[in-house]
Amino acid sequence: MSRIGKKPVELPSGVEAKLDGQRIDVKGPKGSRSFQATDDVTIEIDGGEIKVTPRGGSKRARQQWGMTRTQIANCVTGVTQGFKKELEISGVGYRAQAQGNVLKLNLGLSHDVDFQVPDGVTVTTPKPTEITVEGIDDQQVGQVAANIRDWRRPEPYKGKGIRYKGEFIFRKEGKKK
Repeated sequence: MSRIGKKPVELPSGVEAKLDGQRIDVKGPKGSRSFQATDDVTIEIDGGEIKVTPRGGSKRARQQWGMTRTQIANCVTGVTQGFKKELEISGVGYRAQAQGNVLKLNLGLSHDVDFQVPDGVTVTTPKPTEITVEGIDDQQVGQVAANIRDWRRPEPYKGKGIRYKGEFIFRKEGKKK
C-alpha cells in the first residue's frame, strides 16, 4: 500500500479541477497546469478532493499510484503558491542582472553569459549576488535553476561559483609547502 497514494489531494478555494479520461486540468490564480496519467491508475474528483487508486495489484500500477498523486499535488501547489528556487553567487566580480527574459551573468569567463529564460519561468535578481527562479511548474523551475548553476558550479577550495541557497559545499584544504 502506498502511503502517499492513499492520501487525497485537497483542492483549496479558488482552484478547479477537470477530468477528461486520464488527463486532469487544474486551474488556479497563478495559471493552469495539466497532467496525463497512465492507464494503471484511476482518478476521481470527489467534491473538494482528488483521489487516485491503482488498477490491479501489479508492481507498475503501485508505482504509478504514488507518482500520479504527487504529480497532481504539484499541479495544485503550482497554480496556488508556485515554486521558487534561490541561488547565491560567491566570488570576486561575479554578479547577475536580469533584463527582461535575459539573465546576464558575469562569472569570470572571457565573455559575459546571456542566459535566455524560457516561457513560464520568471527570473529576478534582488541583489547582484542573488538569483530567484519562480514559476508554476516544479520541474521547469528546477531545470532552469540547474542550467544557471551549471555555468559556474561551486568549487571545493574557495567555494566560488553559483550555489543553491543553503547548499553545503565540502571544502578541501589547499596545497601545503
